[in-house]
Amino acid sequence: MLLGGLGFYALQLGALFGGPSSSGSDANNPWMYIVWFAPIVVLMLYGQKFQSYMILSDVSKSLAKLKTMKEEARDEAIKYVKEYVKLPSDPTSNIDKFLEYFAIMPVDIDPSGLVSKLDHVMRTKDERIRSEVRKMASGIDESDISRIENILEAATALNSIYKVVRHFYLMGKRTTSMFVLVQLQMAMPMLLQEAEALKNAIGAFKKGQPIGDSIGPMVVGKMMLGKEKQLVARETVLCEQEFMKRKIYLMKAEGPGGTVGRPGEAIVRLVQELGTKIDTIIMVDAALKLEGEKTGEIAEGVGAAIGGIGVEKYQIEEVATRFSIPVYAIVVKQSIQDAITIMRKEIAESFDKVTEEVYSTIQDKTEEGQSVLVIGVGNTIGVAQ
Repeated sequence: MLLGGLGFYALQLGALFGGPSSSGSDANNPWMYIVWFAPIVVLMLYGQKFQSYMILSDVSKSLAKLKTMKEEARDEAIKYVKEYVKLPSDPTSNIDKFLEYFAIMPVDIDPSGLVSKLDHVMRTKDERIRSEVRKMASGIDESDISRIENILEAATALNSIYKVVRHFYLMGKRTTSMFVLVQLQMAMPMLLQEAEALKNAIGAFKKGQPIGDSIGPMVVGKMMLGKEKQLVARETVLCEQEFMKRKIYLMKAEGPGGTVGRPGEAIVRLVQELGTKIDTIIMVDAALKLEGEKTGEIAEGVGAAIGGIGVEKYQIEEVATRFSIPVYAIVVKQSIQDAITIMRKEIAESFDKVTEEVYSTIQDKTEEGQSVLVIGVGNTIGVAQ
C-alpha cells in the first residue's frame, strides 16, 4: 500500500511538471521514460528500507533519552544512599546488582492455586529486597528503609524499560523488520511518558512527599487522627470510631514510609481469624483516568478498588463473596504520571469531597448498628495516621 501510494504520487508529479508526452519527438526518446519512471522503480525496490532507516533514526533518539533517564535515576539512587545513609563502603556495586533483580512468575497452567503461588513469590521478592536494603543500610528505621526501596524500585523499572526497548531496537535494526520497528515507534511516546514519571517519582520519594496515589491513605489517615491504632497485618494499621450509631473500622498502610501495606491479608485476618463482623466495605483509591477526563474528578462504583498483580484484590473479593459483604469504591481520577509523582493541586483539593463521599456512602448504604470497614488504598509515602 505504501509503495503503491508513492508510485501514484510520483505519477501525479510527473504529470504536473510535464511528464513524457505521447506527442512530438519526446515520445520516441527512451531517456524521458527512464528519467520519469526510475524514481518509481527505486521506491518500489528500496522504499521499505528508506522507511526503516527513518524509523530507526526516530527510535534511536528516544532510546538515547531513555538511557539518559536510566543513568540519572541510577546516579540519584547512589547519591541518596551515600549521603543519607552514610555507609562505610561504596554502595555502587550493590545498587547495580539490585537494578538487575527480577522475579519469575509462577506457572499458570493450573489456575486453581495460582493466586497463592503469586502471593508466595511476591512476598519472597519483597522480603529479599528488604533484607538487601537492610544489609546495605543497617541502623535506619523502617520508614527510611521503605523510602530507599521505592527509590531503587523506580530506578529498577527505568532500567527494565530501557533494556526492553534496546532489545527490540537492536533486533529491528539487525533484521530491518518493519513490523518490529513500527510497533516500537508507536509505543515509544507512552514508554517515554512512563519513564519520565518514574524519574520524577524518585524526587518525591527522596523528599518523603505524598504522591497522587496517596490520596486514599490521606483521607483515611485524617479520619484516624487522635484514635488508638493497632497493627492488623504487616505495615497495615486499623482503628475504630463511631459515626451515626455505626461502628467504623479504618484501615490504611502504616505511614509515613513509602508502603502500600497488606490490606488483603488484613481483611482475611480481621474477618476470618478474629471473627470481626463487617457489613460493608468502602475502598478509597486513585484510579487511572481516560484522556479528556479531568485530574481530581471523583467517581463512585462497586468492587475492590485496588491495583497490583491481583493477590490483594483476590483476597478482598474472596472474603466479601464468602460473607456476602457489599464492596463500594470511591476513586480519584488521575494519570499514571500523576499517580507516582508529587501530588498535584487538583488531587489534593479533592480531599474534602472524598471525605464527604465516604461519610455519605456510610449513611446511605448502611443502617444503625452495622459495621463498616473503610480502606485507604495506595502508597502512604509522607502520610501519617
